Amino acid sequence: MSAEEPENAPDAEEDDEDLQYFVRIGQTDLDGTKTVERGLSDMKGIGQRTARLVAETAGVDRTATFGRLDQDDIDSVVDVVQNFSDHVPEWMVNRQKDFFTGETDHIVGGDLNEKRRHDINRMKMIDSYKGVRHKRGQKVRGQRTKSTGRTEGTIGVNVEEIREEQAEEEAAAAEEEDDEL
Repeated sequence: MSAEEPENAPDAEEDDEDLQYFVRIGQTDLDGTKTVERGLSDMKGIGQRTARLVAETAGVDRTATFGRLDQDDIDSVVDVVQNFSDHVPEWMVNRQKDFFTGETDHIVGGDLNEKRRHDINRMKMIDSYKGVRHKRGQKVRGQRTKSTGRTEGTIGVNVEEIREEQAEEEAAAAEEEDDEL
């Protein structure tokens, strides 16, 4: 804030009235106080590059505040997001040649989680390698499992526990010798 501007300027109050705090796209509420690019990238299935392309295709300034856009501009952004696969090459969408439909589409929001869950369940049912790894709760994508991803908390050999067990065994053996004598 600069020294020339008072804190309670009337322009700031008018700007707050024009600001739409939530912009709804599909089933997702986006933050209207962020820029168009940053607000769109908060949505699942849309990254920074995709958000930039959506803003460019919709004809909206990507650095403009999302909640201050006209309703027509917001509608054009929503339309581009919902029909993203029509505006970009096939290699750029996140769902190419769907297993059941064979279509290429770009899925965003809650539908993305649903499709992912459905794909994992299908892999489990057909007992593919990845499905078996998902069933067991192990790493699926070829990561190292010898030293990472352990769930029990102890790594390596627990020397203290081994010494305690040996001491108990020695004490039991000594008692047996005393009982025999």
